[in-house]
Amino acid sequence: MASLALPGSFLDVSKTCRGRYAAGDSIIRCNVAELLKFSKENGRPCMPLQVNGDSSFTNLLNANQLRRFPVPHAQNDTRLRIFSGTANPALSQEIACNMGLELGKIMIKRFADGEIYVQLQESVRGCDVYLVQPTCPPANENLMELLIMIDACRRASAKNITAVIPYFGYARADRKTQGRESIAAKLVANLITEAGADRVLACDLHSGQSMGYFDIPVDHVHGQPVILDYLASKTICSDDLVVVSPDVGGVARARAFAKKLSDAPLAIVDKRRHGHNVAEVMNLIGDVRGKVAVMVDDMIDTAGTIAKGAALLHQEGAREVYACTTHAVFSPPAIERLSSGLFQEVIITNTIPVAEQNYFPQLTILSVANLLGETIWRVHDDCADNVS
Repeated sequence: MASLALPGSFLDVSKTCRGRYAAGDSIIRCNVAELLKFSKENGRPCMPLQVNGDSSFTNLLNANQLRRFPVPHAQNDTRLRIFSGTANPALSQEIACNMGLELGKIMIKRFADGEIYVQLQESVRGCDVYLVQPTCPPANENLMELLIMIDACRRASAKNITAVIPYFGYARADRKTQGRESIAAKLVANLITEAGADRVLACDLHSGQSMGYFDIPVDHVHGQPVILDYLASKTICSDDLVVVSPDVGGVARARAFAKKLSDAPLAIVDKRRHGHNVAEVMNLIGDVRGKVAVMVDDMIDTAGTIAKGAALLHQEGAREVYACTTHAVFSPPAIERLSSGLFQEVIITNTIPVAEQNYFPQLTILSVANLLGETIWRVHDDCADNVS
């Protein structure tokens, strides 16, 4: 049976890295020389991404780096433990390193028939435990792994168990649009609760109503500050900007984004969907002629919606089009659509690991590790302030 023991399966840098760094500084461009290494056994990331053109991950956390948040926490806090699943170990390692902690030792194995085995390699009795595991593709396998991790912590007498889910994979199935449909988001919320989780920390849920499906507290962190920090570093005149929502359902998200981006004007792409992952653009509400259009969405799956929206923006006279999204699902044929020349830049975060074969020149990956790490500290310290 294949096995994965964390953190031994990837570079352990937490012993030398004790600082934090700004999310806006952790920018990962895809045209770097060295790319993310993947395990030949299971194709998962096995070391952190190269950041800012520097292959030394330790140098990134140098004391000279800009820190967005203070570090008032004790580094020897033995009551807080962070464990990583196999879905995104690079992000988990980065979160722990930013917090000045080491990832907890956990063994995750796959039997020959695909069954998952989880065993904690250290005591968590009376501890505040955080399990980092996005339910990204393969969604069902990663979700089941998260449930078993929660069960292992509960049976090991952990005081509090928080499921840190950077990407909540079933959030799109949050309502009934047709008869005889399931509401899978509620079902998954029930599974996580019944497994023994006391709290959920999620990043950019597809809709805010998904928080109500949980019968336990939910901390909803937004990835917008990370993207806004990056856009602010670019030399784009605020008078030339227009924020675009790729559909009517994302207007509230785009409006909030535009307000923080120098109160930029808003445009809306009106579309009609004929089926899942199939979209047809109809018309544009707003003026984009001669402007730099920034399209904002929570995720890119097949990129059909955002690609057709970008084509419409170019037809209406937009000078440049940027795509900004938190979750990069990148189901085929997303890469072909995004790299076809419609976008000046595609800006995403690392809530979902991006495979090396899915890199293209226009892609920029920003890190949410600092944001999630600070939120974990504040939840652990019972701090009422919201970092997002």
